[in-house]
Amino acid sequence: MPTYNELDNPKRLINELMRHLPDETFEVIFVDDSSDARSIEWLCALRETYPFVRVEHRTRERGLGSAVVRGFELSRGDVIAVMDADLQHPVGVLPEMMRALAAGYDVAIPSRFIPGGSDGGLSLPRKLVSFTARWMGRLALKRLRNVSDPTSGYFMVKRAVIDGVSLRPVGWKILIEILARGSYSRILEIPYAFEARALGESKMSLQEQWNYLRHLGRLILDSPEERRVYLFALVGTSGVLVNELLYDVLIHLQMALWTAGALSAFVAMGTNFVLNDRLTWVDARAGQAHRRFLKYVITSLFGIAQSTAVLSVLAYGERVNSLYANIAGIAVSMVWNFYINNFWTWKKKRRVVDIVISPVRTGTKLH
Repeated sequence: MPTYNELDNPKRLINELMRHLPDETFEVIFVDDSSDARSIEWLCALRETYPFVRVEHRTRERGLGSAVVRGFELSRGDVIAVMDADLQHPVGVLPEMMRALAAGYDVAIPSRFIPGGSDGGLSLPRKLVSFTARWMGRLALKRLRNVSDPTSGYFMVKRAVIDGVSLRPVGWKILIEILARGSYSRILEIPYAFEARALGESKMSLQEQWNYLRHLGRLILDSPEERRVYLFALVGTSGVLVNELLYDVLIHLQMALWTAGALSAFVAMGTNFVLNDRLTWVDARAGQAHRRFLKYVITSLFGIAQSTAVLSVLAYGERVNSLYANIAGIAVSMVWNFYINNFWTWKKKRRVVDIVISPVRTGTKLH
C-alpha cells in the first residue's frame, strides 16, 4: 500500500483487513512518502502494534508507481495485492481475488465498469479524468484493450507475473505497467463499488496526469508489438508521399488514370517493404528475406487491386477529385496490408490472454 499523508486511514484499513481475512497469513507493507509528521507517527505505531505490518518511509524518492514497485521488492508472498490506503478500495473483495488466483487465474482486477461495479465514489471531474485515461490507455496499448478497468489501483497478481520483469512506471498507474510488461495468460475481472474517500485529500494533480501520458509513451516505445501499428502508419505515410508525387507526375504526362495509380502504388510498395522489414517488424524477421518479400508482394497486389478499384469508382466521371480518390484507395489498401502482413508475412507466435468477467459478487463463493 503506497501512502502519502494518510493520517488515520491506515489504522482503519488494518481493522478491515483483520475482519475480512481472519484466517489468512498475510503481511501489510506500507511504502510511505509522507511529509506530515503525524501520518508517519501513525504508521510507526501500527508497526509496533501489529507484527504483520511493515513500513518503509522514503525521503529521497516520490511517486505511487515507484512505491508499489518497492513494495514488490520488499514482499515475501507468492500472491501480491495492491490497494490504496484511503478506504476507497473495499477490503471485502480481497477474499474473492484470492479465490480467483487459487482457481488458476494469474491476475485478478476489481472493476468499476462491468455489471455490478460502480465508480460512484468519484466526483464528476475525477470521473472525466478517469474515463479519458482509461480509454487513452486502451487505444494506445493492445494488451489493455479487453480489460475494462486497466487504470485501476486495486488488483492482485501471482508473483510469477512480475518475476524477472523490469517495471519502470512513471506516475500513478502501475497496473498498465504490469499488463503491458508482465507474464500472464488468464485475467479475472470482478465487479466492485469504488467508495468515497474517508479522510484526507486526493493526490491527483496535473503533474500526475502528465506523468500518465509519459508512461503510455514509454510503454509504446519499449514494446515492438505495441509500437508496430504506429511505425506502420509512419511508413505508410512515407509511401503515400511517394505514391502521390509519382501519381501526379504520371497524370501530367497524360498516362491513363488506372495505369498511373497502379504504377505509383508498385513503387511505393517497394520502399514500404524495406522500411517495414527494418523497422516495423524487425523483431519478427524469421526466415529468408526473399520469402517475406514474396508474401509482401502478394499481399500488396491485393491491396493495389483494392486501391485501384476504389480510385476508379470514386474518380469515374470526375465525381471526386482524382487525388482525393487516390488517397481513399490508399487508406483501404493500408488497412488490408497491415493486418495481412502482421498475421502472414511477418508471422510471429502470439500469446493468447483469456480475460473473464466474474458473474459473482463480493462475499460469494467462486466456483
